[in-house]
Amino acid sequence: MSENNNRPIRVALLGAGTVGSQTARLLVEQSDELASRIGRPMELVGVAVLDPSSVTDPWIERSLLTTDAAELASRADIVIELIGGIEPARTFLLTAIESGASVVTANKALLAKHGPELYEAAARQGVDIYFEAAVGGAIPIVRPLRESLVGDKVLSVMGIVNGTTNYILDEMTTKGIGFDEALRDAQAKGFAEADPTADIEGHDAAAKAAIMALLAFHTDVRIDDVPVEGIAHITAGDIAAASAEHKVIKLLAVVEQTDAGISARVYPALLDETHPLATVHGSFNAVFVKAEAADDLMFYGRGAGGAPTASAVVGDVVTEARHIAQHSLGPVIPIYANLPKAPLNASKAAFAVRFLIHDRPGVLTAIAKEFSDREISINGVNQDIKPTQHDPGYSGEVQQLRIVTHLCDEITLRDAVKAVSQLDAVTGDASIIRVLN
Repeated sequence: MSENNNRPIRVALLGAGTVGSQTARLLVEQSDELASRIGRPMELVGVAVLDPSSVTDPWIERSLLTTDAAELASRADIVIELIGGIEPARTFLLTAIESGASVVTANKALLAKHGPELYEAAARQGVDIYFEAAVGGAIPIVRPLRESLVGDKVLSVMGIVNGTTNYILDEMTTKGIGFDEALRDAQAKGFAEADPTADIEGHDAAAKAAIMALLAFHTDVRIDDVPVEGIAHITAGDIAAASAEHKVIKLLAVVEQTDAGISARVYPALLDETHPLATVHGSFNAVFVKAEAADDLMFYGRGAGGAPTASAVVGDVVTEARHIAQHSLGPVIPIYANLPKAPLNASKAAFAVRFLIHDRPGVLTAIAKEFSDREISINGVNQDIKPTQHDPGYSGEVQQLRIVTHLCDEITLRDAVKAVSQLDAVTGDASIIRVLN
């Protein structure tokens, strides 16, 4: 779009939900302050929503509301997409880009699936795309990976990037309650959705892992490249066993460059209580970056919520508005490395595995044999002396058996767990948690 230095920079907002509402508030209430920082005024020219009658925010003028998101996106300098999901968000952003508008989004699901397509379209049209709020809410992690560390070599990124799961695990740890009770509490306090599947199954964190991996290693990594495990199987017994060993369980997104290629994973892990990520409580997020020259860096803050996330969104809007005012562009997102994706068995880890077993002679020997046959060395064994549940058709006690292995590859470990689970004396589902040192 041709620019007049005296004309306000036109901003369109798609979506007026929790984050969208707070974004509009910041843009309207801080308009004079933001104009001073940019060097030109900004004007909110429209807010696209499905049902204008549902918008009651006093800072959003009724005249700005529209249901035609595509039309609005075509007449703005900056388009903010906060509707979420894949479609029609993808189409709206491509429409905006093709119209010459730069875009700001918090849509992790879209970027994790179609990010490279959007980055290429923006570069081709000579506009910018910013998405700080897509990974860590208010935490500035995208910009450091995209800009601050471009002169360095990132070795790994590991973080707690989902506030819902961190809140649940923290409540289980500090209050000694079970998963279901902690989830209900999280929902009651607004930390978890009515349908928490994307959070507790790890899909939300996996989308963020894909985005971080692409930025860190300049390789096309999508959400389908990210193996994921959630936390629904974590029990109060797992938490108690971790606490007894001075460890905590956290759901981690881990991306790293190995000799076998790029690995991006999401899984619950046992961390020593002295690890920086072990002290992240409640719904807070934290990301730990290791770089070759900069060494260890940690980013901490609120990973969700309307106002914190809106802060990151508006930060991107101001950055882009400055570029427009100065007739410049931000850095493109280079995807040049084309590094291979590391297979599951490329790296080794220690694992804590929990089985439910019938309390009778020979069970431990039979389980140990399955591990030994696969050359998996056992580091420790703990058997709960209290019954954990009853198994239909079995009159004796059902106990918890916890085995901690030495380093082994995951495929072999899971094969052993599958074999053990098929033993007559083993019931229920096994739990597998990595042990990170």
